[in-house]
Amino acid sequence: MANFAVSFVALFLFYIFQQSKAASASFNVITFGAKPDGKTDSTQPFLKAWSAACNSASPSIVYVPRGSYLLKAIVFTGPCKNKIRVQIDGTLVAPTDYRALGNSGYWILFIKVNRVSVFGGTLDARGAGFWACRKSGLNCPVGARSMTFNWANDILISGLTSINSQSMHLVINSCNNVLVRNVRAIAPDLSPNTDGIHVQVSTGVTITGSTLQTGDDCISIGPSTRNMLMSNIKCGPGHGISIGSLGKDVNEGGVQNITLTNSIFSGSDNGVRIKSWARPSNGFVRNVVYQNLIMNNVRNPIIIDQNYCPNNQGCPRQSSGVKISQVTFRNIQGTSATPEAVKFDCSSSNPCSGIRLQDIKLTYMNKAATSSCKNIGGTSSGVLMPQSCV
Repeated sequence: MANFAVSFVALFLFYIFQQSKAASASFNVITFGAKPDGKTDSTQPFLKAWSAACNSASPSIVYVPRGSYLLKAIVFTGPCKNKIRVQIDGTLVAPTDYRALGNSGYWILFIKVNRVSVFGGTLDARGAGFWACRKSGLNCPVGARSMTFNWANDILISGLTSINSQSMHLVINSCNNVLVRNVRAIAPDLSPNTDGIHVQVSTGVTITGSTLQTGDDCISIGPSTRNMLMSNIKCGPGHGISIGSLGKDVNEGGVQNITLTNSIFSGSDNGVRIKSWARPSNGFVRNVVYQNLIMNNVRNPIIIDQNYCPNNQGCPRQSSGVKISQVTFRNIQGTSATPEAVKFDCSSSNPCSGIRLQDIKLTYMNKAATSSCKNIGGTSSGVLMPQSCV
């Protein structure tokens, strides 16, 4: 799986490089009236530049020069006639008043586009006002995801920095063949629901070389996600890299063929986590590999939690229907911020199976940490600290 994914990345990078070299039509947003002062609403000029590129018979570039550009909620719609490269050398800023983005749930949305690449740039969603509203318990908007791709194929996002998103920074939804590389997502560790990257209902997503420091999951993986590779990720603060929460609905697509490798977690609440609601579901998680990971002062380095039941509503005294199987944890080492470094709390009605532990070395306060297991079957080998309960 991992070798295939790496080969795919190499081919895809070559494909995108050829796209950028072949680009012949360039559309500068300033030409269409955008002002790089961070104050003038540039939403319509950006849309006009996109429309020109989208209707171009030849490969094209939407160019955003240096400067700061104020954008309200904006939708870049396809399908388009040819490949488009969005080259951002400046900073895109959201309105100061968080309510200006409305209740749609997005700030920058690409929908039904193919062969689009986004290079460089900074997104500043100015989310602090929205977080304060959430904390106060007032009647707030739903919160805007900074950049979303819906129903998109053959996408590259490279070198993008997203700061202070109201909600999730980057969302990949119902997409095929997406490469995210060298991306940074940054928000305070107490900012609510500011996941770095969220992927769901998508196939062939690769995330590599990215630094994710947020108030929620560094990467969250939702239902119907398959063939996903994550490598060279720096995660923390935040809630770690999570599959789930799954199983909220009875009928839900499964998650399979997921690999995370060569990554570092620092000061995060979790390391690698699989989480499902304690309620009936026909969902599943299978064929997952976590390998070559370093944990630095992580509260729950390895955790499966199938008894997720927030506020004890809708799920008390039930068990998860999500079937978790064939999950490998290999060469994971470092330090736990709590005595229990490994926790497998699996479903009583659908026990975890095929769980493999190999060469785990996690300590707490310079001593061996502990582990706990419920409703689990599998194997363990190599150096195991804490001692395996599988």
